[in-house]
Amino acid sequence: MSSHQDPIVLGKLGSCHGIKGWLKITSYTDSAEDIFDYSPWLIKEQGEWREVKVDQWRFQGKALIAALEGITTRDQAQMLTNCEIAIPAESMKELPEDEFYWRDLIGCKVVNTKGYDMGKVEQIVETGSNDVLLVKANAKDGFGKTERMIPFVTEQFIIEVNLSDKQILVDWDPDF
Repeated sequence: MSSHQDPIVLGKLGSCHGIKGWLKITSYTDSAEDIFDYSPWLIKEQGEWREVKVDQWRFQGKALIAALEGITTRDQAQMLTNCEIAIPAESMKELPEDEFYWRDLIGCKVVNTKGYDMGKVEQIVETGSNDVLLVKANAKDGFGKTERMIPFVTEQFIIEVNLSDKQILVDWDPDF
């Protein structure tokens, strides 16, 4: 099923568990078991995405394991080891108005309150206390910057996020 455009990767299938086709699951969701809130999954095999459904899942110690529909032997499961787990982008949950998916912020133009174009969001880093926008500066930045790190703290540094215009308004000194 290759018709899925830019699915969102939520995890990865790990090694086999037992002889009945169960696989360890590596989840990238905030809470590991949240990966099972999405169905069906898309898994990438030989460069193609295909749908799979989870029959059962459980914790095995601290690890997550799952049985996938149609996978009943260890040999079948081994063929799926290291496949990415994804979902179609349209399956992502709606967020409250003041929350954003990182993927939606990447590529946004960052402008400060004085109208200075600071560059584009290239990456977001999780620091523990707050996320940080890694902004790649424009090639001819007036302050000689190649990148800026701006804390994603709403109302203090992040004034407005306009996803339809792909722009973030910040209260940030371009020389910092």
